[in-house]
Amino acid sequence: MSKSAMVMAAGLGTRMQPLTDNCPKPLIEVGGKPLLQYTLDKLREAKVKKIVVNVHYLPEMMEEYLQEFCQGFDLHISDERALLMETGGGLVQAQPHISEEPFYCVNSDNIWTDDDVPSLSLMAGMWDGEQMDALLLLIPKERAHNHRGPGDFSLDANGRLIRRGDAPSAPYVFTGIQLISHRLLRDPPEGPFSTNFLWDRALEEGRLFGVLHQGDWFDIGHPGAIAPTEGMLGKLARAHG
Repeated sequence: MSKSAMVMAAGLGTRMQPLTDNCPKPLIEVGGKPLLQYTLDKLREAKVKKIVVNVHYLPEMMEEYLQEFCQGFDLHISDERALLMETGGGLVQAQPHISEEPFYCVNSDNIWTDDDVPSLSLMAGMWDGEQMDALLLLIPKERAHNHRGPGDFSLDANGRLIRRGDAPSAPYVFTGIQLISHRLLRDPPEGPFSTNFLWDRALEEGRLFGVLHQGDWFDIGHPGAIAPTEGMLGKLARAHG
């Protein structure tokens, strides 16, 4: 199981306005705790030891929170104050802090619940560095709560990903959770760029794979997603209590 993770937390959170006018999106509270705390809790459960968190918007608030609530982690900050590097550029800038192979990359704006086997453990157990540059955690659209998109990927019989392309929909949504090799980050473009550049290269080489999440997943992409997420989390807690 990987012991390192990159937590993507530098975004502007414009779709969450006005809640993000004076608060970074990862610190918006859902169910009584910040979004970022859900991610940190899952990483602790997976026994991740080192985390790298990128910051850009309201970085002082982010750093203050991280210093207080990341006890037990070997914490590193990837500072994007001067320039927001986007998802791919953020990974490349943070790479020197991460020696683990492979390592997790997790968005800080979603919440997920696990079935009997935690998804981070499932991903680690499925990892095959001989074949994979990235293993993405996917969720069927019907369990992608609050998500408004048409789906991102299909899977072939061997677990390789197929993009939606020009099709009107695809059955699976990317959860923002992946296990990746440093090989994925080789020869990157200069400056800010999307992880899609890296994924497309891995797709062409047949090295981009997916695995299905067995629990529930909540996209916290707009203020209206908070109340239904809190209600659903409460129901799930009572059902398992």
